[in-house]
Amino acid sequence: MTGNDWLADSFEQHRAHLRAVAYRMLGSAAEAEDAVQETWLRLSRTGADSVANLGGWLTTVVGRVCLDMLRSRTARREEPLDGHAPADTVVTPEQEALLADSVGLALLVVLDKLAPAERVAFVLHDLFDLPFDQIATVMGRTPNAARLLASRARRRVRGEPSVPAADLARQRAVVTAFFNASRAGDFDALLAVLDPDVTVRADAAATPVGRPMAIQGADTVVRYALAYATIAGDAQPALVDGAVGAVVASAKQPFAVMTFTVVADRITVIEIQADPEHVRELDLALLT
Repeated sequence: MTGNDWLADSFEQHRAHLRAVAYRMLGSAAEAEDAVQETWLRLSRTGADSVANLGGWLTTVVGRVCLDMLRSRTARREEPLDGHAPADTVVTPEQEALLADSVGLALLVVLDKLAPAERVAFVLHDLFDLPFDQIATVMGRTPNAARLLASRARRRVRGEPSVPAADLARQRAVVTAFFNASRAGDFDALLAVLDPDVTVRADAAATPVGRPMAIQGADTVVRYALAYATIAGDAQPALVDGAVGAVVASAKQPFAVMTFTVVADRITVIEIQADPEHVRELDLALLT
């Protein structure tokens, strides 16, 4: 057996799983086959020599492919390399019916209303039980951001309100106290609203050095907050994906968004996003 034959056989062992993942993300058997084929092409180019967990690697790749397809909705079909095409790339009416029945048309209708990032996070976590650190690599986001997207999608699938009003009021009080303390340069007041193990994560677009940043610990976060107090002065309170956060805008266009995880009236996680594509996908509503 040649190396390409072995690679094709290894891929075939995961084909049904990849098709199921892709169909639940895309809602189209034909597009799902396109995504699976593109995953095969990427494996053909990369090879499997350095892949420790082929199933996990393939799931990550098909997730990225589906996310791109959801964003563009332009199907793309390519010929496999060296003529080694994994078999069964034609979608029959029977296969389409089986896929639809396995998911449920009602769920597909609901999933189709989700934003691309929400749909990918929900499908990978809730339907295929992938951990958020792996989903984060698919989406180019932090695990906490992936968790928030899946949570928002889950609420929409169930038809639930984003966050109860009482919880929103408590969140807003804590976040408002954080910004007031930052603007006043009040070290002690900042410590009072931060969990001792609070973490701040910022994407590459939000940092001066152009790469993702993470800092942890209340003292460190307080110093960071005081150093960037001018940004706090420009931040406007907003609902971000249904939770209280803040938006920094230029010419009325948001260019940076902060989200807060509040537990027991303390901030445990602050996420700062400035990547334009990610910011566009967020559900934002300014609070007055």
